[in-house]
Amino acid sequence: MKQTRKLFIPFFLLTSITLFAQPDRWQQRVKYTMNIDMNVQANQYKGKQQLEYWNNSPDTLTKVFYHLYWNAFQPGSMMDVRSRRQGSIVLRKDRSGNDIVDWDARVKDRIANLKPDEVGYQKIASLKMNGRPQKYKYHETILEVQLDRPILPKTKVTFDMEWDAQVPLQIRRSGRDNPSTDVRYTMTQWYPKLAEYDYEGWHPTDYIAREFHGVWGDYDVTINIDKNYMIGGTGYLQNPNAIGFGYEDKGAKVTRTAGNKLSWRFTAPNVHDFAWAADPDYKHISRKTSDGITIHVFYNAKPTQEAWNAMSAAAKADYDNSFNNYVAGWDFLWERIADAAVTVYPFIKSNFGAYPYKQYSFIHGGDGGMEYPMSTMLVGPSLGTAFHEWMHTWYQMLMGTNESLYAWMDEGFTEFATNLVEEYYRQQVVRKQLSADPVALRESDSTAMNTLPRYHHNNYTGYINLAKSGREEPMTTHADHFNTNYAYSSAAYNKGAVFMEQLGYIIGAPARDRVLLEYYRQWRFKHPNPNDFVRIAEKESGLQLDWYRMYWVNTTKTIDYGVDSLYEAGGATKVRLRRNGQVPMPLDVKVTFRDGSSEWHYIPLNLMFGTKPAEQGQEPRVVYDSWKWTHPTYEIQTTKRLTDIISVEIDPSHRLADLERKNNKLELKW
Repeated sequence: MKQTRKLFIPFFLLTSITLFAQPDRWQQRVKYTMNIDMNVQANQYKGKQQLEYWNNSPDTLTKVFYHLYWNAFQPGSMMDVRSRRQGSIVLRKDRSGNDIVDWDARVKDRIANLKPDEVGYQKIASLKMNGRPQKYKYHETILEVQLDRPILPKTKVTFDMEWDAQVPLQIRRSGRDNPSTDVRYTMTQWYPKLAEYDYEGWHPTDYIAREFHGVWGDYDVTINIDKNYMIGGTGYLQNPNAIGFGYEDKGAKVTRTAGNKLSWRFTAPNVHDFAWAADPDYKHISRKTSDGITIHVFYNAKPTQEAWNAMSAAAKADYDNSFNNYVAGWDFLWERIADAAVTVYPFIKSNFGAYPYKQYSFIHGGDGGMEYPMSTMLVGPSLGTAFHEWMHTWYQMLMGTNESLYAWMDEGFTEFATNLVEEYYRQQVVRKQLSADPVALRESDSTAMNTLPRYHHNNYTGYINLAKSGREEPMTTHADHFNTNYAYSSAAYNKGAVFMEQLGYIIGAPARDRVLLEYYRQWRFKHPNPNDFVRIAEKESGLQLDWYRMYWVNTTKTIDYGVDSLYEAGGATKVRLRRNGQVPMPLDVKVTFRDGSSEWHYIPLNLMFGTKPAEQGQEPRVVYDSWKWTHPTYEIQTTKRLTDIISVEIDPSHRLADLERKNNKLELKW
């Protein structure tokens, strides 16, 4: 999930899926067959659901839980009360001295002011298991079902449900009639969804703000809606020639049924959610990747004044602060998303793994950017946001981590990957511009190796600001239980991204890159947890890394190293280094001399039980005995005279998230 993310590109440039079962980790399985009938005048629908549920666990289940997400959009709900509470927390003052409070600007106190025809609800009309009625109890956004007979291990049951729903006014993620998009329906979290049961037990997580955890399964969804509405979403349309709207086979004649509605039937294999959006004014464009994946883009025909008003000053500047310029470039901006997806996919496939489905849809809707299987909702045509949400395919939709518990594995890994994808795309645009200038092209390709890329700077800065704010909480905190939205967001997005880039510093960037591909290979479709990822990293690097997870994820301790002192003794110059922070780390140290030469010194951490290979530009280097984490100081040495040294720098790459970089480098003037 991401609020609008801006990637600066000048305006004028502008099958079947195998379920991999982990031998020692069982997984539940579902198959949804749903049919809904939309009433677009009342903004309501009636739904029928048949749910086949495989209990692959060793446990006997006496109850099950469903999520009823839309019940959060009612005055006095947990989401409402929590949001208003966040509005009482003052984070800081703006330049004019006004309070900046912690609530989500999209939610604020809006739920409290919803009228009866604007609230959301999901009301169960009937629920049966294997044909027998079941007793159930509402807990606002959770439905608890007390089963009349237990579900035994290694057995399957079938639930049949009928329910009524009202689409809420767009407030958070799902809803209708968002003035920023003018899209009628963003249908996310729209159906009663069975909660996950795994090796940790049930996960009946209330819908407060974030995030999600779902059961892998297959979906067969039929949507009956007025025939002037176009739909984009998860899955594969099964009746394209009876629908049209750009879905039809090439050269096929569209034959629609009589009546005022169309029945859209989608199937989606091996996913853990299903989302869609609908609007009578959608435009639909599509592209094909070299692998034959169809990229769909659905967007409203015209931008809204509200969307323009909500844009940042920097974003408006790209259009010379002219709404008319924005309108004139509207189609181009959405077409750019489709073309850019085709451009970057080979890079994504090479670095993060192949996309395993046959289509992906970028859909105008929602309230920012929000990821779903095979699709994402975008409030506008921001290329950076589109890239971020698409990369959630690799770090959530294919992995299925429990976002409530490990949001940083979702948002943080996605941030890291998005930064790389954005930079790749930027370079492709630059290369296209410079293709006629070989000298300029060579200069654009020559970047410093093993230094913190500029595209990770915002994540490092965001994390360091959080660490210094006094509001940081451990990343092990449940996503809904952070005291502030600020602490959650910066931990999940920024500190999570830093985790990945800093891992490259610890084990070497080439090893980290191998880890990402091996993680994809071994853990897609398996709900990995932090230890699963760390074990992949340990096996690929040959280093112990449990300490890194413990310090970085479980605590709010911070990194701070400094150059303490230099002195001559025994015919050598000694350099004393000091650990001021509480997080121990291996160190790369560069000593530079007056004659322009330099030396690299590497100090492994004793908790690693090994060393990382020398990275490019660090050979030769001096490798020392391990620095014990209990010891506050360590000394390295050089045979050069003290007066020959002009600087000593810890971590010249700036990949360590060191809170006080000013003491990392000592410069000597002679």
